Parts: sequence; structure tokens; C-alpha cells
Amino acid sequence: MRRDTRPEAVPPVSARPARRRRAPAGTSAEDPPLPDPARVDPDVLLTLLARHGWCRKSRSEGRYSRWTPPDDREPDTSVLVPADRSFEDSADLLEEALGALSRSAVPSAQAILAALLVPGDEIHWRRDTPGVGGAVPWAAEQDLRAAATAMLVAAAKAGRCRAAYFGARLDSYAADFLERVLVVAPGTGAGMLTAYTPAPDDRPAAKTLVRALEAMRDAVDYQRATGRPDAFDDGVLLGVSRELVASVVRLVRGSEGVRITLSWSPAVGAPQGFGDRRLLLEFSPGDLPALEAAVQRLERSEPALEVEVTGAVVRLKRQLPGGSGAVRLRVLSGAEVDEVRVRLDEDAYRAAAEAHLAGVPVRLRGRLERKGGFRKLTEATGLVPVELDEAERERMLKALRAAGTSGD
Repeated sequence: MRRDTRPEAVPPVSARPARRRRAPAGTSAEDPPLPDPARVDPDVLLTLLARHGWCRKSRSEGRYSRWTPPDDREPDTSVLVPADRSFEDSADLLEEALGALSRSAVPSAQAILAALLVPGDEIHWRRDTPGVGGAVPWAAEQDLRAAATAMLVAAAKAGRCRAAYFGARLDSYAADFLERVLVVAPGTGAGMLTAYTPAPDDRPAAKTLVRALEAMRDAVDYQRATGRPDAFDDGVLLGVSRELVASVVRLVRGSEGVRITLSWSPAVGAPQGFGDRRLLLEFSPGDLPALEAAVQRLERSEPALEVEVTGAVVRLKRQLPGGSGAVRLRVLSGAEVDEVRVRLDEDAYRAAAEAHLAGVPVRLRGRLERKGGFRKLTEATGLVPVELDEAERERMLKALRAAGTSGD
């Protein structure tokens, strides 16, 4: 099975934030904090136990239910969870349950505690890499992190708008999104990574990732069966992009296969239109030819853009005192990139230099070229300085300082 759309065993409930608390006696100060039992929703805990394969021992619905680890691991471990918080001993039982999970050596116990501490949509990557005794090469772990980062960046950008190839566009937006993503120790060995994306605030990225990866899986199967790659083009409307496909290529290359799962936050609930289904997809080395061809196809299919850019001149360069020269602009508006390079004729270059000395931005029109990641503006025309009032000029200078750029 490559796709798992089974409903969760327990319906989602409203969010309740977790709070750091002192670790129980007998644990070291370096142990991760436990969730505050007073803020743990029993329904959320029940959902997480079922999601991670814990077995419910009590058959009938009642005031409490007892759960044991999956696959009969740690037969002496069990947790008793109240059905709700209305019973007098609910808080004590929840505290005991959390303590039992913290002492358990079952990897899913730590994952459950992490999900209670870090509410959000859980994305998990598993990369099967040849190794020795469960250990994998250092480079393999670096590839996993880099590929997961690229996947989240692609999902964030596609959640904002659709494109076959983004290049440098929306880099700042994606970087802000990554600042809000939290990574937890998977507790399950090498080749694994778990991250939580904020929910519901950043749901567009998670929803887009689900739809796009499913569309990519279908496109790969379609190309392998028919030899036709056009399903990747159709997938762009669902969030497939050159960057997303390239991230899967990096995950798969050098591995024996990868598995990507996304589980919706049980505290927030599944987004509208998704039901309670979760994403579970696998890619194998046999998918690489179709994926690598799609990377090239999607990059070629994205057209150049006609734009009118307003930007601050941060660098000027030319070989001789006269003639044309190259200029770098820090983009203030008109294009979703941070900087563009543009080659100007002698008159336009002189005007750009004067604007730089005067501390004012310039406006010009041109084509934002796909080659180089949409960082180059060609066929530039109509360069003129843009007059700013004092408040606007101060805002521009603050933006430039925040970006860490300076003129030469």
C-alpha cells in the first residue's frame, strides 16, 4: 500500500496549549519536560495512543480505558486514560499516564509526549539507508535534513501560490515559515525525522503538501505505466513544483526507499475537506527516472515574467569608467524575490549610480528570467528614480539593514 486514508480511531477535539513543568523525581534535569496534566485533553491523548498503535484492552465504552504498547512490547507497561475530565481522579490518572509514557523505552511513547508538548501537524520522514548495526553514514543524515527542508520550503511556497518552478521567488516567505516549524527527536533511530508545522495558522502549507505529494505519486505511477509525463503538469495546480520533486529525488537517491507520513493535529482536528485521513506515501529507487525527468520538465515549463520592479541599488559594477554596467537591486516591490541582477546601458547605469548616492530607489521594467532562479532581470527599460518622503526613506533603510545588504 502506498497510500493510507484510514480514519483515525478517535475524533479530533479543540486545542488546549501545553505548558512546561518540572520533571518528576528520579529523572535528570536534562530529560525533556512532561506536558502539564491539567492541560492535557484525554481525547487528544487517546487519539495519539491509537495513532501510534497502542492497544486498547478494555472492550466496552466506560469511564476509563487501559492501553498497552504495540506488538506486546513492554508487557508490564500500561496507561489508564479517563474518558473525560469530569471524574475526580482524572487529573491523577493523566499524571500517572504521562509518567508511565516518560519512563517507557517504546519509541512511540516519546513521540506521543512530543505531540502533546508541541501541538501541530506532524510530518515524519523515514529513509531506509544501508548501514551497519542500525547506524547510517553521516552524509545520509545530512541528505535527510536537507531534503526535508527543501520539501517544507516547496510546500510553503506552493501554499501561497502555484508555480512549476519557484527559484528564488518567495524565499523570504518560506524562511519565515521554517522559523515556525519545530523538530523533535524521533527516538526511533537513524534515518528518521519528525517535524511539527503550526496548526491551524500555517495549514495552507500542510494541506498543499498532502495534495501535492499524492498528485506526484499518481504522476510517477502514470508515467511508469504509460511513459507519458504530462501528469506532472496537471499536478502543478495541486502544488507540485520542480522544488518539491527535487526534494523527493534527494530523499530517494542513495536509499532503499522513503516513507512520508503526515498526521493532522489531534488538538486542532483535520482541515475541512480532508476528513480524518492521513498521508502515507512511499517512493523507491525505481521512481527516480520519472522524478528526475519531471525536475527538468517543470523547470523548463515555467515562463519568464514581465515585471515592473522597484528596488534599492545595493551594488554597482562595470569594467571601464564609461559604458554599460551591472547593478544589483534589493527588491522593494513588483517581484517576489529578494534581489535581482540587471545589466544597464551607460545612461541607465549613471542614473542608478546617482540614485544609490542619493539614497533613493529606482523603478524599471523587464523580464524576470527563469534561468538562475528568477534572479536576473533582462531587457530592462525605463529606469527612473523614485522620490520618497522622509518616512518612506526611513522604512527603506530599515528594510535594507534587516536584509543585511549594503552598497559598494
